[in-house]
Amino acid sequence: MTEIGFIGLGDLGAPIAANLLAAGYGLRVHNRTQSKADALVARGAERAARPADAVVQGGVLMTLLWDGASVEEVVGSEDFLDRLGAGGVHVSMTTMAPETSQALAALHARHGSHLIEAPIFGRPEAAAARGLWVPVAGPAAAKARVRPLLEAMGAQGVFDFGETIGSALTVKLAGNFLIMSAAASLTEALGMAKNRGADVAAVVDMLTNTLFPAPVYQSYGKLVASGTPTFNQSAIPAKDLGLFQQAAETAETAAPIAAMLLARMRDA
Repeated sequence: MTEIGFIGLGDLGAPIAANLLAAGYGLRVHNRTQSKADALVARGAERAARPADAVVQGGVLMTLLWDGASVEEVVGSEDFLDRLGAGGVHVSMTTMAPETSQALAALHARHGSHLIEAPIFGRPEAAAARGLWVPVAGPAAAKARVRPLLEAMGAQGVFDFGETIGSALTVKLAGNFLIMSAAASLTEALGMAKNRGADVAAVVDMLTNTLFPAPVYQSYGKLVASGTPTFNQSAIPAKDLGLFQQAAETAETAAPIAAMLLARMRDA
């Protein structure tokens, strides 16, 4: 039973860590709110009081945190990089700026360890059902080492975007922007249909089985039709749209739709 570290047991991290336990991996788990580790500890995981205590010397450590600053705080915490040591691999699943990831990769390299980008596409229920999509980037040997872990944690597909750090996060930011654009469009379209007396569930069924047979339209269409909030109850969309806008500005690319969506989210 290979032992790995896992930091970040939020709505997405908890089911992912549970999948790893179910696959037979030993886990050292840490979360800022320690009670979030209780269910995993009850199933056999070892509780780590601080980030460095979750690190397996020369092993694999996975993080799924709020933002780049959170990851920087963990990586820069006492003993973290020394414990990971030469040959250790940090799998970062956090959505952050590509430039932040590049700086973290350089810091790891100075300590002989490796950073692998593996941001996740999928909601918590998709994680529990092992239906995640994961773009990855980083050193080839380290990617090969962690691929079985990505599959065990719930990835139904792993897509390799090379060794250049930042490339997987670029894909993640682009994908999140498209998801949020689709959700906003669905909300507007179905709102019009509902107010004109249409059966919105039937509208979603027809459109997502004909013109828009894509998972994002199918899943978010059902949420909108049922009145379930998509993004407005979370700060994550605004954070990620801000990262997309920042990445577009850095690449000197116009992003008027992102600016409009971000303004609407901030007003809401």
